[in-house]
Amino acid sequence: MTDERLTRLEAITLFVEDLAAARRFYGEALGLELIAKDAVSALFSTEGPMINLLQAARAGELVAPRAPGGPGAGPRAMLTLRVADVDAVCARLAAAGVALLNGPLDRPWGRRTAAFQDPAGHVWEVAQVLEGG
Repeated sequence: MTDERLTRLEAITLFVEDLAAARRFYGEALGLELIAKDAVSALFSTEGPMINLLQAARAGELVAPRAPGGPGAGPRAMLTLRVADVDAVCARLAAAGVALLNGPLDRPWGRRTAAFQDPAGHVWEVAQVLEGG
């Protein structure tokens, strides 16, 4: 039986308009270690969850069918919990009356994910590490 507890916060994804400025802030001002980057994102390590900066214009697929909001409107962040079995967790969430925003989906970055929101509209994701991810 897999562990379906939602207790391991893996990553905090922050949607940003100016990736270069955000990368400088987290790397230089906060002194966090940059562990991965590409043209649209930057991933920093902490002793807790990773902090992922993502260009807001690229966040749509993560929070679909919602649209990421501009500053002051709509989802601006996603909190990710690592789980052993996304499908089992989604079944448990459905049984508890939680509607998924999307997923489960296999993502190109080596995770199987599903997103949902809390009653206040905060977006959460459960993520399973895929083999080779």
